Amino acid sequence: MMPYSPSGLFPAGRPPRPTYREPNPVSGASVAAGAAGTAAWLVIFGLLGRSLTGYAWWTLIAGALAWLAALVLVRYGDRGVATGIAIVTAGGWSIAAAAVAARWWSSGDWPLW
Repeated sequence: MMPYSPSGLFPAGRPPRPTYREPNPVSGASVAAGAAGTAAWLVIFGLLGRSLTGYAWWTLIAGALAWLAALVLVRYGDRGVATGIAIVTAGGWSIAAAAVAARWWSSGDWPLW
């Protein structure tokens, strides 16, 4: 007679070992580090602009460079830092877009050209 073995429909316990373990798990500290670094990066580049036009263009350039760094980090580095970079860059671009839209609304002239 064969010993009883479960069919697998109702698992009897945990598997003997995990099938996948994250080599670099995302932590709150790494997200915060990426966010803080990106906020400083955007502020420094934003201060280079002497007008709204300059601020908007510098913010777009700094955000694009930050996104390139985030893409590299997603592939080869810490995904938590990349997440912080992406979140703060989106916020920085949103602030710049709101400032451009407010100027456009009040003056009727597109401020980026």
